Amino acid sequence: MSPRPSPAPELPSWVTWWQRPFPDANTLLLHGRQPALVDSGFVGSAAATADWARERAGAVGLVVNTHWHSDHVGGNALLQARGAAVAAGAPEAEAIARRDPGCCAAEYLDQPVAPYTVDVPLDDGRILRLGDADWEVVRTPGHTPGHLALWQPEERLLVVGDALSDYDVGWVNLALDGPEAAATALASLKRMADLAPRVILPSHGAIPADPEQAFATALRRARRLVDDPHGAVWYGARRIFAFALMIRGGIPAGEAESYLHARAWLTDAARLLGRSPEELAAELVTTMLGSGAIVLRDGRLHASAEHGATAPESLRVPYPRAWPPPGARG
Repeated sequence: MSPRPSPAPELPSWVTWWQRPFPDANTLLLHGRQPALVDSGFVGSAAATADWARERAGAVGLVVNTHWHSDHVGGNALLQARGAAVAAGAPEAEAIARRDPGCCAAEYLDQPVAPYTVDVPLDDGRILRLGDADWEVVRTPGHTPGHLALWQPEERLLVVGDALSDYDVGWVNLALDGPEAAATALASLKRMADLAPRVILPSHGAIPADPEQAFATALRRARRLVDDPHGAVWYGARRIFAFALMIRGGIPAGEAESYLHARAWLTDAARLLGRSPEELAAELVTTMLGSGAIVLRDGRLHASAEHGATAPESLRVPYPRAWPPPGARG
C-alpha cells in the first residue's frame, strides 16, 4: 500500500490563502490593522480579486507584487483606485516610474496589464508590516530581474512567487535577461532553501506538503535549465504560448502560426535555437499537440492545463508605451 500524502502545513489564522487556476496567480491575504494582499491576479479577474479581499478583510492598504508578470499585477490598477498602495521590487518599480515600454513584459509577451504605479520600491532586506506581522523582503531574481520573495521568520512562512511550485520552477528569459538568467534563478532557489521554511507559499498550484522535498526537486529542475540552455528556451516558449491560449479562449488552429510569427518572444527564441520563426512556430504547435499540452477542439487550439475563462473585453488595455504618466490615475 502506498503511503498517504502528507497534509499541507497549517497557516496562521491571520493568513488567508487563495489557490487559483490560471490565468491568475495564487493570492495571499494578510489580515490585521492594515490588510495587505500579495499579488493581485490577472486583469480579467481584477474585480473578483478586489471584492474577495474586501469581503474577508475590509479595505486593502497595500498590494505587494512578487514580480510584474500579468498574472500577478492584473488587479493593481483597480485596487489602487480603491485606495491601496502598491509595493514591488526596486528594478521593476523604477521601470514602471519611467513608463518604460518594456514594463511587465506586457507587449513582449502579449499579456495585457492595466496601468498602475508603484508607490513603495522594495530592496533586499527591507522589513514590511503586512497585516499585523513583519515580513522580510528577499531578492530572488531569475524568473524576472526584480523577482522577490517574502519571509516571515516567526511562523517560517516563505512566499516564493514563481521561483518554484510543488510541480515546477519558473521559466527564465535568456533573450531579455541574458544567458546567466538560469544560473541566477538557481542561486535564488538556494538562498530560499537555506531559510528552511516551514511553509512554502507558491504563486501556482497547491502548498507543498514537504518544503524540503519541494526545494530538492526544484533545485534539480533549475540545474537542468542551467545545463541545457536550449531546453530552457523551449520551456519558456511552451509556457508563454499556453498562457496566450488560456487568456484568449483558444486561437483558431489556422491562425495560430501567424499569431506566433508576430510575437517578439518567439523571434528571440528562434534566434537562440538557430531556427527561423516560421520553423519554430510550426514545431511548437506540433510538439505541444503531440505532448497533450495543447488540444484541438472545435477548430481552435486550447491549453489543456486547468484555467478559468477570461472576458475578451478585459484584455483591451493599453500596452505600457501608451500608459498615462504615473500621477494620472483613473
